[in-house]
Amino acid sequence: MPTSASTPSASDRFIGIMSGTSMDGADGVLVDFSGARPAVLAAAHQPFPAELREAFAALQQPGADEIHREALAANGLARVYAGCVASLLRDSGLAAAAIAAVGAHGQTIRHRPGLYDGTGYTRQSQQPALLAELCGIDVVADFRSRDVAAGGQGAPLVPALHQALFGAAGETRVACNIGGISNISVLPAAAGGQGGQAPVSGFDCGPGNVLLDYWIERHHGQAFDAGGAWGASGSIDHALLARLLAEPYFSVAPPKSTGRDLFHPAWLESRLAAHGAALAPADVQATLAALTAETIARDVRAHAPGAARLIVCGGGARNGFVMALLARALPGVAVQSSDDFGVPVSQVEGIAFAWLARQMLLRAPGNVPTVTGAAGPRVLGALYPR
Repeated sequence: MPTSASTPSASDRFIGIMSGTSMDGADGVLVDFSGARPAVLAAAHQPFPAELREAFAALQQPGADEIHREALAANGLARVYAGCVASLLRDSGLAAAAIAAVGAHGQTIRHRPGLYDGTGYTRQSQQPALLAELCGIDVVADFRSRDVAAGGQGAPLVPALHQALFGAAGETRVACNIGGISNISVLPAAAGGQGGQAPVSGFDCGPGNVLLDYWIERHHGQAFDAGGAWGASGSIDHALLARLLAEPYFSVAPPKSTGRDLFHPAWLESRLAAHGAALAPADVQATLAALTAETIARDVRAHAPGAARLIVCGGGARNGFVMALLARALPGVAVQSSDDFGVPVSQVEGIAFAWLARQMLLRAPGNVPTVTGAAGPRVLGALYPR
């Protein structure tokens, strides 16, 4: 894992909190970086209240009085994050003073890198000043903006950690996070950019759980398809799948990133309307699972043709149907969960934002320019002292 010879003055214990495009809640980890590998001392999940989830869902698209609504949602998110921090401290038996900083990702409500004026923007809504006030710990936030300012995509930011956790000297691997959006990190054998070895690369593939979650909530009132059981009960409609795969984003060369700005309910509904044929809801769910799996598999085949294994983390790793479709689409590639490598699927991104907070305190780069397309390595994040 990229690091520095210096050490944060408070400790080597950091908290990382991630709330992703699924908008189901905040996942937090308390991590000790003093050893050769990060050690998770505690983990917690803090669900979003229904009204907060609805507020962030509404903010994904332009609307009236956005500044006011976003500010109140950001305050609500800070309180959820503070509850997550309190759980981590309680479960670990540590005091706030024992933590160097909290790395808080925030909730993405817009992601438009490079657009409009040549720079674009990315917005992760949160109130880090309130979070610092509530938990009494330094907070590092706004990790993506500096990379965007340097001409990058601002995402994904996890490949450096993927390499540290899952890279191997003897084989090329691909780490894949399936959250609301899916992304991959290509981890060449003995990566590092020296001695002719290829550097780590990565990008967003397309929708992960975001459309699957929308569809099952619409038809069954459930937040997600547990184990992929509903999707597995349906049949893939290959004509609809081809229509979904015609989305231009999938053929754009990396670096690239995406989010709910593109893959939202209206995107799906417009394609269902154009498809015309009436489909059973379970068949649509099966087809959406196939979309998630096929976009990932296509990118693995195109960008990591010699990969020996695909290591999956995020909530999608618990969708047995998606995992089975991935294995079917990638013969010869071992499709495994990050659990198999000692890192629970729900903890990987939290560890990454704890590490990014540490990098910021060290004034060390947090981005990987070969991933994001930024002009060079940059220190990411802004500090809100306790």
